[in-house]
Amino acid sequence: MSANIQTPTNRNWSKLLKGIATRIKRQAQWGYSLMPGVIAATSVITLWTVGAWRPLERLGYNSLFLLREEIGILPNPGWDERIAVIAIDEASLNEYGSFPLPRHHYADLLDLLAISQPAVIGFDLLFAESMPGDARLAQAIFDSGNVVLAVGGDEQGQAIELAEDFDQMPEGSRLLGHIQHSQDADGISRQVSLYEGNLPSLGISMLQLYDAVLSHTVSVDLTHHTDIQLYIPDPAQKLKALINWPGKVEAAQPEFIPHQLQVYSLVDVLNDTIAPNVFQNQIVLVGVTATGLDRARSPFNHEPPIGGVFIHAAVIDNMLNNRLLNQLPNWAAIALLVGLSLGTSKLLSNQDVRGRLAIAIGFPCLWAILALLCFTGNWWIPTAAPIGAIGLTVAGVQLQEQREKQQLMNLFAMHVAPEMADLIWQRKEEIFKDGEMQAQDLTATVLFVDIRGFTSISEKLSSRELLTWLNRYFEVMTDCIMDHGGVVDKYIGDEIMAVFGVPFPHTHPDEISRDAGAAIAACLDMHQRLQELNQEFAAAGRPTIRFGIGVHTGPVTVGSVGSRKRINYSVFGDTVNIAARLQEMTKQTLSADSPYQLLVTGRTYFHVHDHYQGQAVGAIKLRGREKATVVYAITGTR
Repeated sequence: MSANIQTPTNRNWSKLLKGIATRIKRQAQWGYSLMPGVIAATSVITLWTVGAWRPLERLGYNSLFLLREEIGILPNPGWDERIAVIAIDEASLNEYGSFPLPRHHYADLLDLLAISQPAVIGFDLLFAESMPGDARLAQAIFDSGNVVLAVGGDEQGQAIELAEDFDQMPEGSRLLGHIQHSQDADGISRQVSLYEGNLPSLGISMLQLYDAVLSHTVSVDLTHHTDIQLYIPDPAQKLKALINWPGKVEAAQPEFIPHQLQVYSLVDVLNDTIAPNVFQNQIVLVGVTATGLDRARSPFNHEPPIGGVFIHAAVIDNMLNNRLLNQLPNWAAIALLVGLSLGTSKLLSNQDVRGRLAIAIGFPCLWAILALLCFTGNWWIPTAAPIGAIGLTVAGVQLQEQREKQQLMNLFAMHVAPEMADLIWQRKEEIFKDGEMQAQDLTATVLFVDIRGFTSISEKLSSRELLTWLNRYFEVMTDCIMDHGGVVDKYIGDEIMAVFGVPFPHTHPDEISRDAGAAIAACLDMHQRLQELNQEFAAAGRPTIRFGIGVHTGPVTVGSVGSRKRINYSVFGDTVNIAARLQEMTKQTLSADSPYQLLVTGRTYFHVHDHYQGQAVGAIKLRGREKATVVYAITGTR
């Protein structure tokens, strides 16, 4: 080596490992491992804010009810037996004519129910227009003393007042409750407003009256009518009740069926085919269930729809048993999504492929189970968005690792064979610790190759021509090294330093021998390729090349050296010095007609003598060393 030109070092091994160390260090840092979670959380929360998760959350709401109904192992008490519905169904309309029915039918109903003595009667009907029979119905309401009338609203949100006969009834002779409710985009009724202004809903008004009536009732069936503790929210809170649908609504039945909502046809009640004691101390709702008149849908009854009266029955059931569904406030839901995303990201960063697959499958399943268990405790927690957050985080971590791996593989591909690149990636934990490349003591084979007469050649070529010529030579020699499993440590001017047996420690003699054999095979390949390259150079009118190679096998230390701003990862030790000195010796020791311009130490020859022929050059005292080194010249293969 007679010059020290710094060549382009995109393939520089030290820079490669510096890049690896930097990336692994970043990956080990807390912030870097959380980055996929941060991105996933941002995406999920943005979608949450604009309502993009609502369709899936609504589907999850429906699924929870169906699972509770079908699994059977979770608590499902069904409908409260204290509630009864008198339905204006198709049979009633066939008997009494089209809706709205004449008012005297409702007066007859109240007279008949007076015998049964229900606790409270609520009409889910709007008596807004004056009709014949209003006066009689108003009197029946006054005589009953336990009736709640419905107040609705028009499409503009304006309240619809009661007809004159009902509006002028004495104060306290009837209560009012609004019956306004909304449907979600999928048609399911999931919540009702407990108050419209200061006016309570029909269900709240009925329960307030129910509580008052029972407190003055002497003969009460203690099996069903124990003291109730109603929580009636303040009108100022303007709460919306999230309905916990108790179960499926069946058609009107002539007899009581446990755990089902008691539904009786109006025509059956008025014809005295229903036993009078059925309604004793009951909460009785009267409403339309005929198809197409007051349509509502529940998770159990989607097609065909049911009557709106069942929404009020569900709210009453929930408030009687303190099982209205609770929902996380918006800030808590957002905090949950952030926590799940970041936690999943951090957990995934320390997992292998199997662990990540287990998390990707197991976490959504566990969350679905948690949502179902919470549901049995009357909590509806988000389902789709958290599972989406987990899924996006898993995908983000996988994409991040794939991107990092691709970047590292692209760098590796310029320095080591693809097989070695994959091996380094798979076993990166062995050479990196806490994000840093760890120093190691191991046995390796070091190779130095240098161009003869480089100074005189460089004087004849322009800088551009010199670099083009030299890079072509480096490209061919590097391919030979990498094809045999070697690693290019560095380019020093026109000199190449390569190592066989790093970065993973080889301790078994067979492994060390394989590394030495690979180095010699690479050297012979370099000689063969150099002949072809010289033919190429000669044809292009460029200088041909002669080189010398020195190889030694022995203990080395591999590790990082440098400062905080610039660091190299390289091989150090006396073995490196010996290989470098051998390369220099080829100038004086080997003639131009030698089969190979290659000198190896006795230790290297010991490992390869079964496969390669060698001629002893003698025990030579290398420059800078006190002890003589036994040297062999490789002459061919066996």
